Amino acid sequence: MQKLKQIYEGKAKKVYGTDDPELYIVDYKDDATAFDGLKKGTITGKGAINNQMTNYLMGQLEKAGVPTHFVEELSERETLVKKVSIVPLEVIVRNIAAGSFSKRYGVAEGLVFDEPVLEFSYKNDALGDPLLNTSHALALKLATPAEIETIKGYALKIDRILQRFWAECGVTLADFKLEFGRTSDGRIILADEISPDTCRLWDSATGEKLDKDRFRRDLGGVEEAYAEIMKRLVEHGTN
Repeated sequence: MQKLKQIYEGKAKKVYGTDDPELYIVDYKDDATAFDGLKKGTITGKGAINNQMTNYLMGQLEKAGVPTHFVEELSERETLVKKVSIVPLEVIVRNIAAGSFSKRYGVAEGLVFDEPVLEFSYKNDALGDPLLNTSHALALKLATPAEIETIKGYALKIDRILQRFWAECGVTLADFKLEFGRTSDGRIILADEISPDTCRLWDSATGEKLDKDRFRRDLGGVEEAYAEIMKRLVEHGTN
């Protein structure tokens, strides 16, 4: 597989073409941003952790029947993935009130929901990724009705799988963000990443935050938290 020129660079990853038009190489960075890019920094080792964690979890999801873009881990920071066109809907699944949900609705962080809350936001940095509902998504032609139902079904299935997985690691999955893409033949599959950048992961015993909130909120111990959550994943995988 030949790595060709860079075709995209985002906040956390670079994407390169390959000599196969249906495959890309994703290179994970240590760069960290928050609040729509207003806060910037570096989390040493983050790229390697996010890459390897994403690949492991996507492998678990594939086994459970959730299609993903994962093809092959090439190095600690690089992965071969299927080419997709990203659906411009960020999907947020919330099991516990936290972050923007608590702020928006005046709910104390830590409130456990009876059922998962599913949110959509319009993936558009210039607009600040505004929340929208299914009617908005259809009006803006961001996805078809069938695609939206597929995305909802996958998101809730992923939540069930990840909640169970992290519970076995002594971690509570408060909420997380997903992105989906369309393959060249029109299938909807999971893309992007599953990592401490995109998930709120709390120690089940102490409530300690083991995710990007440590960077967002200046809590300190950011690298240590990422290393701890990766350690628990590795230990789970070897048990």
